[in-house]
Amino acid sequence: MQGEPQDAGPRPPAAAVSEDELQNMSDVHQNLSDADAFKLLWEMKMQKRQGKPNLPDTVTELGTEDGCKVYLVGTAHFSESSRKDVVKTIQEVQPDVVVVELCQYRVSMLKMDEKTLLKEAREINLDKLQQAIKQNGVMSGLMQMLLLKVSAHITEQLGMAPGGEFREAFKEAGKVPFCKFHLGDRPIPITFKRAIAALSFWQKVKLAWGLCFLSDPISKDDVEKCKQKDLLEQMMSEMIGEFPDLHRTIVAERDVYLAYMLKQAAKPLELPLALGSEPNQQMPSVVVGVVGMGHVPGIEKNWNNLLNIHELMSVPPPSLATKVFKFALKTTIMGLLGYGCYRMGKGTVQLMLSRPLIQNYLHKLTNQKF
Repeated sequence: MQGEPQDAGPRPPAAAVSEDELQNMSDVHQNLSDADAFKLLWEMKMQKRQGKPNLPDTVTELGTEDGCKVYLVGTAHFSESSRKDVVKTIQEVQPDVVVVELCQYRVSMLKMDEKTLLKEAREINLDKLQQAIKQNGVMSGLMQMLLLKVSAHITEQLGMAPGGEFREAFKEAGKVPFCKFHLGDRPIPITFKRAIAALSFWQKVKLAWGLCFLSDPISKDDVEKCKQKDLLEQMMSEMIGEFPDLHRTIVAERDVYLAYMLKQAAKPLELPLALGSEPNQQMPSVVVGVVGMGHVPGIEKNWNNLLNIHELMSVPPPSLATKVFKFALKTTIMGLLGYGCYRMGKGTVQLMLSRPLIQNYLHKLTNQKF
């Protein structure tokens, strides 16, 4: 299962304590054996876990045949209230696993501070473009940069970095004893490559044009109105409404993938022998899932289905039109370089071509895997 377990520590008590009480607690912990400390932390967790939790309206409860529970928090990626919903849910249910709508390619946002994230989200430069193309190929890389432009537009309008609810989930999971943290989204390069493969050449051009000229103002009220559908996905759906295949790859397929990962996380727990339990004794697990509100209906729809994500992880071969476009793009770039060299003169060209940086770039260009 794709995910990254995160070491967790005990949550601090809700009530304030004096210095003397803290010292007494420290003395007690020093006198405990590892088994006793384990048992104490487990009991603290079970005492704080609410049998009938008071949850926000944005939470959907799902169950498995084994009695495991999944509390699915539907969020808007730029919403302050969504952050509070995530915190409240995790504190109420004291989960065994927290699953978020992120993959390993976006996990860095979990540990960045708000100021750094704002700067990163607003800046779309040549280095980011080159990295996206290197990871995903030209077409998928360009599409990724255009979607980042949409996100940067929202960030600029709201002054709020994306993914706040995921960072809150990461922090709160670390306060719950024995809580694991999993990444539940399909790797973004696969999503973009499958999305690009689903479009014709002219559909790609039309979509790119719409993304390039996105500039409508967005208010915080608009974001909160989008609690019933994630803002970024709503903006995308408005632009890709005429491309059902694109909607399938970006939204519907990820609904299936997220449902699969949540079901994988919702497995019965084998109770540790340190608790005095019988060998192989199990108990139902509790999972909190944090996803964009737009994915909640799809996850519910697929929850009771037999899911197989093998096909969703494959990348179709490029179409003939895509191959022709890539060849034409490479030829155009080489032609422009050649014309520029002709205009600058032989001496200048030789001087430029002798530079290691230019030689390295030309080598990469001629060997680029589109």
